[in-house]
Amino acid sequence: MPKILELEPHVADLIAAGEVVERPASVVKELIENSIDAGANIITVEINAGGMTYIRVTDNGCGMAPNDARTAFLRHATSKLRDAEGLEAIGTLGFRGEALAAIAAVSRIELLTRETGAGEGVRVSLEAGEVADVRPAGCPEGTTIIVRDLFFNTPARLKFMKSDRAEGSGVSSAVLHCALSRPEVSVRFIKDGKAEYHTPGDSRVDSCIYSLFGRDFSSGLLKAETEDETISTTGYISAPSAARGNRSYQFFFVNGRSIKSRTLQAAVEQAYANTLVSGRYPSCVLYIGTRLSDVDVNVHPAKTEVKFVSDKQVFDSVYYAALGAIRNMDGAVRSEGAPDREGAPLLENAQGQDGAPLRNNTPHSNSSPRPENTPNPEGTFHTQHRAGTARSTLQNPNSTLNSPEIPYQIQFDLTPKNGVPAPPAGAPASPAGSPAPPVDVPAPPAGVPASPVGAPASSAAEFNVIGEAMNTYIIVEYGDGVWFIDKHAAHERIHFDKLKREEFTQMSQSLMTPVVCRQGHDDAAISLENSGLLDKLGFTVESFGEDAVAVRSIPAEIDVGDAETVLSDICAQLKLGGPAQTERRDEIYRAIACKAAIKAGKSSAERELRELAARVISGEISHCPHGRPVAFILTKATLDRNFKRI
Repeated sequence: MPKILELEPHVADLIAAGEVVERPASVVKELIENSIDAGANIITVEINAGGMTYIRVTDNGCGMAPNDARTAFLRHATSKLRDAEGLEAIGTLGFRGEALAAIAAVSRIELLTRETGAGEGVRVSLEAGEVADVRPAGCPEGTTIIVRDLFFNTPARLKFMKSDRAEGSGVSSAVLHCALSRPEVSVRFIKDGKAEYHTPGDSRVDSCIYSLFGRDFSSGLLKAETEDETISTTGYISAPSAARGNRSYQFFFVNGRSIKSRTLQAAVEQAYANTLVSGRYPSCVLYIGTRLSDVDVNVHPAKTEVKFVSDKQVFDSVYYAALGAIRNMDGAVRSEGAPDREGAPLLENAQGQDGAPLRNNTPHSNSSPRPENTPNPEGTFHTQHRAGTARSTLQNPNSTLNSPEIPYQIQFDLTPKNGVPAPPAGAPASPAGSPAPPVDVPAPPAGVPASPVGAPASSAAEFNVIGEAMNTYIIVEYGDGVWFIDKHAAHERIHFDKLKREEFTQMSQSLMTPVVCRQGHDDAAISLENSGLLDKLGFTVESFGEDAVAVRSIPAEIDVGDAETVLSDICAQLKLGGPAQTERRDEIYRAIACKAAIKAGKSSAERELRELAARVISGEISHCPHGRPVAFILTKATLDRNFKRI
C-alpha cells in the first residue's frame, strides 16, 4: 500500500478553493453574501471580461478593523459562528469562513475596508493566498474587494472556463439571484463599463422584479401567499397564459437564501395541473420563511441546496400559496366577465368572507367539458370534440333508424380549417358517404423496412382514405383491414428523416418582427455561442440583453408561436455537453420535427391525409422519432369476430 502523506498547505488550499470557487459567478456570489451579512444596503458589482480578469464588489456595510482584515483571509476564520450549537440555527448567508481564503488562493486580490466610525481604513493585498502588502489607506466606510486574474496559478482550472460571454452571463445570473433574495438591498451591476441593472432597495418585491425583468414579465404575475404557525410562503407566480418553455424563471428563497429545490419546483407545477400544456412551465419568485432550526443549509459546498425537517410541510405551503393565486385569478376573470387576464398586473390573493387569505384549497381544473351529443332539428347527431372541428354525423332524416333504405353513414368532416386553404373552386368532390377514389401507393425506397403491421408494400396497391377521426387519426381501408394512422407521428417522422439527410438544407423564414425569447442568462449565452449551429437549423438569433435573444428567422415549417419552445429544447440538449453532431443532434432534430409536424386536433386537407397514408402503408414510415408506432390495423377477421359474424 502506498505511504500516506499529509498534503502541503498550498495544495490543500487549492483543493478547498475548487469546492467553493467554480467560476467567476461563484466568486461574486460569495462576496455579495459577505456584504449582505455585513449589514450593507447598497452593493455595487463590476466585472470585465466575464469576471476572469477583474471583479470589484463594493458595499457600505460595517467594514473591518485592520487586524480583522488580515485574519479574514485565513481558512475557517469567521465572525458568524462561535460554537457547534450555532450550526443548528444558521441565520447568516456565510458561516464557514472559506470564501475569502478560497478566492485568494487562486487569484490576485485586494481588500480596502474601513470600520464604521474609524478614522482611516486598511489596504490588504494577496497573491495566490500569500499576503503581499498591508498598509493604512483612505477609503469610505464599508468594504471593497477587487479580484484580478482568476485561476492565474491553476492552468488546469483555467482551460475549463467558458467564453467571456458565457462567464459574464453566469455572473449576471448570480447577481440577479442575490438581488432578488434581498429586496431591501439596492444592487447595481456593471459589466464591461455598462450598467446592466439597478434595484431600488425599497423592500418591495414587485419593484425589485420590475427593475430586473421589466414590464412584460412583471405584468403577468399573481400575488401568492399563505402562512401558518411555523412556515410562510409569499411572492409572485405567473399567470397560466404567461408560462414559458423552461424553468429558468423559477426563483426560490428560504430565509433569504437562494436555493435550488426539486421539491419546491414540483409544488409550484402541481398547482398548475390541468392549466398548462405539456412542455410549458410557470415562473415564480417565492420566499419561504421557516424557523432556522427547521432547515439545514450545511449540506452543499456552494450552499445552493438545503434540507428541510419536513419536506411535506414545505411542499404544502408552496402548493397552496400558488393554488390560491391561480384560483383567485379565475374568480377575478369570472366576476369581471373578461375572457382572460393576460395583462393583469400583480393580482392580489383572494380573501374569504372573514377577510383571511384563501388557502388549503382543493386542486382546480380548467379542463374542457366532456363531449356532448345533441340532436339538431333535422335529426342529425353531432359529437363535438374538444378541438371543435371534427364531427361524426349519424344521418336519419326520416327518423326510421331500422329502415333498409336509410343506411347508417359515418361521415368525416374534411373541410379544411385552422388556416388550411380550401380546395380550389370547381374541384370535384366525392358524394356524401361514397368511398374515396383509390390511390396508388408508391414503392418504398431501397433499404426501407417493411410495413410495421405486415401489409405488403406494392406500387400497384390501392387504398381508400375513409376519413379522419378526432382530427388526429387517419382511417384507411386497405387490403383485408382498416388502418388507423397517427398523422402527427407520421408527419413528425418525415421531417425527422429529412433533417438527418446530410444533403438537406433547412429552409428558413425571415420574420418581419423579431421574436424576443427571454430564456434566462445561461440559455441566452448558449444560444449565442451556438449561433452557427442554430443558423444551419434555420434559426437566426441576436443578443437582446443579458437574458434574452431576438430571433429573426425560424425554420419554414415551424409556427412563430413555437419558436421559443423549440429554442429552449435545443438549449437543453446543448447544456448536456458533448458534440451536437452525435447523440445530441438527434434530440435537436426531434424537437424541430415535433413542432414542424401536423398538429393533432387540427383538421388537415384531404391531399395531406392521402400522402401520409401512402407513405405509411408503403412501409417508408413505421415509427415516430420517439419510437412510438404510427399505425395499427384491424383486420376483417377481427371486426367480424367482434360483431359475432364468425
